[in-house]
Amino acid sequence: MATNLALDDRLINEALKAGHHKSKKEAVTEALRKYINILKQQDIFASFGKISFDKDYDYKKGRSR
Repeated sequence: MATNLALDDRLINEALKAGHHKSKKEAVTEALRKYINILKQQDIFASFGKISFDKDYDYKKGRSR
């Protein structure tokens, strides 16, 4: 999908150097991947303490060979 973006040249050049990327596309794609991963991690962290569990559950008993 072709997309035109107005990117801050200083930021994109810094990203190219810091990430050793060969192209602007590669740098932006990697930045988007990391951004998405961070958002997913934040969702997981937000669920800590909100999920109930059974302290007496025997997970080993459920295993079968």
